[in-house]
Amino acid sequence: MMKRKGFRWWLGLAVGLGLALSVILFAKPIYLLVNAWWRDKPAVVILPPNYIDDASRMNRTRVDKVWAIPSDPIAAESQLRDLLNLARAKGLRVSIAGARHSMGGHTIYPDGIVLNMLPFNRMELNTETQTLSVGAGARWSEIIPYLDRHGYSVAIMQSNNDFSVGGSLSVNCHGWQHDQPPIASTVKSFRLMNADGQILRCSRSENEELFSYALGGYGLFGVILDVDLRVVPNERYRPETEILPYHKYAARYLEKVEGNPEVGMVYGRLCVVPGEKTFLREAVLTVFHRSPCKREDIPLLRDAGYAKLRRAVYRAQIGSNSGKQLRWRAEKALGEQFSKKFFSRNQLLNEGAEVYQEQNTDRTDILHEYFIPASQFTSFLDRSHSIIPKFHGDLLNVTVRNVKKDNDTFLRYADQDMFSFVMLFSQARTEEADKRMEEMTRELIDAALACGGRYYLPYRLHATNAQFEKAYPQAREFFERKRRHDLHGIFQNQFFIKYGRP
Repeated sequence: MMKRKGFRWWLGLAVGLGLALSVILFAKPIYLLVNAWWRDKPAVVILPPNYIDDASRMNRTRVDKVWAIPSDPIAAESQLRDLLNLARAKGLRVSIAGARHSMGGHTIYPDGIVLNMLPFNRMELNTETQTLSVGAGARWSEIIPYLDRHGYSVAIMQSNNDFSVGGSLSVNCHGWQHDQPPIASTVKSFRLMNADGQILRCSRSENEELFSYALGGYGLFGVILDVDLRVVPNERYRPETEILPYHKYAARYLEKVEGNPEVGMVYGRLCVVPGEKTFLREAVLTVFHRSPCKREDIPLLRDAGYAKLRRAVYRAQIGSNSGKQLRWRAEKALGEQFSKKFFSRNQLLNEGAEVYQEQNTDRTDILHEYFIPASQFTSFLDRSHSIIPKFHGDLLNVTVRNVKKDNDTFLRYADQDMFSFVMLFSQARTEEADKRMEEMTRELIDAALACGGRYYLPYRLHATNAQFEKAYPQAREFFERKRRHDLHGIFQNQFFIKYGRP
C-alpha cells in the first residue's frame, strides 16, 4: 500500500512538473498568438463615391470616374477607343489599374479616369507552343488553376497570386524562379492600344521600341490588352532548408543553386529579431529540388491550410520582439518538416497576399525592395542593420531572391545579375509615421546606391528626384520617349507626376 502511494506521489510530481514545464514553454507563445488574433480586426473600408486607393492605403484620391473595360474583346476595343477620344477632347488623364497592388499611386491620377482592367481576363492555352494567350486583367489566381488542369505552370511571376497580368508586366515583376530574368523575358508578344486608339502588336521583332518601353513602363505608354506568355510544365518539388550566417548566404547560393538544373525554385529569409547579434544576422535558404514523377503523382492544387494560424504567427510580430522570435523559431523549425513533403510548382505559386496582409484601419503594410550585386550582399545588410533600428522601423519580413540581368526592358532594375531584398514593414497610418518611413527609405536607397544597387519602383514615392535619377540614369530618355508616343499626355499617374514631368 505504501509503495502504491509512493508511486502515485511520484506520478503526481511528474505530471505536475510536466504541466509546469508546458506552461513555461507554451504559455508565452499561446499568449502571443491569442493577442495577435484579438488585435486583428479586419475592416472593410468603403471609399466615398469617385475616390480610389491602392495597396498602401495611403493614397486616397478623388478621380473623375472608374471605368471597367468589358470582357468581350470587340466591345472592349471599341469602347476603350471612345474613352480615349473623350479623355483627349476633355483634357482628362487616364491611369490603368488591375489589382492595384502598387503603393505609390501608379494606378491613380487626381480627377482622372481610372481604367479597371480586371474584367478583361479571357485565356487560351496552346500546348504545342507552350504559350498562354491571356487578357491583361486576368489574375494569377485565375491563371494557375487553369494551367494546372492542363499540366502547366507560370514561368515567372510574383510569389503571390493576387496580381493581374497587366500589372505584373507594367512593373516587370520577378519571384522565386531562380536564375531567371524578370517576367518580360517570358513575353512573346502583346497587343497595346496607344493614346490615338491604335492597336499595335509588340514583340522583339515588331514595334520593338514599345515592347521595351511598355514592359516595366508603369502604364505610361498605352493599355496592354492581352499578352502571349511562355509557360512551363508543372513539376513536383522537394524542399530543403539550410540555416546559415548572413555573410555566407551569397557564396552558399552561388555554390549550391546557381546553374544547378535540379533546382526548381528558391527563396531565402533573414532574421528580423531586434538585437545586435540577431537582426539581419541569420538566414534560412530554402531550395526546391526537382523530383520527377508521373503527371498523376504531382500533388493536387490545394489550399495551403492553417491560414488563420499562419496569419496569427505572422501578425504577432507587430511591435513585439517576442513575436518576432516566435516567428523566426517557427521558420527554422518548419524547414525540417517541409523536407519530408512534396509540393507542386503550382502549389507554391497559388497563395494570396491576404493571408498575411494588414487589414486593420490603424496600420498598413509597406513594401520595399532593393537589388544588390552579389559582391555587396553583406555590405548592404550591414548598412541596413544600422539604418532600420535608427528609425524604429517595424520590419516583419525579409525575403531574399536572385534575378538575372534583364535584356528586354528599358527602365530596367536588373542591369546585371542581382540579389533582391524584399522588406515588409508595419506602419501606422499617420502623417508622422509616413514621414519617418520616408526618411528611413531614403537612407536605405542611399545604402543601395552606395553598393552599386537599385531600388524597386512600384512602392511609395519616397525617393528624391536625385535618388531616382541616380538609380535609373535612363529615366530621362524613358520619359522623353513617353512624350513622343503620347503627345497629348493621356496616360499619367502619380509616379509620372513626381518624376516624369519636365
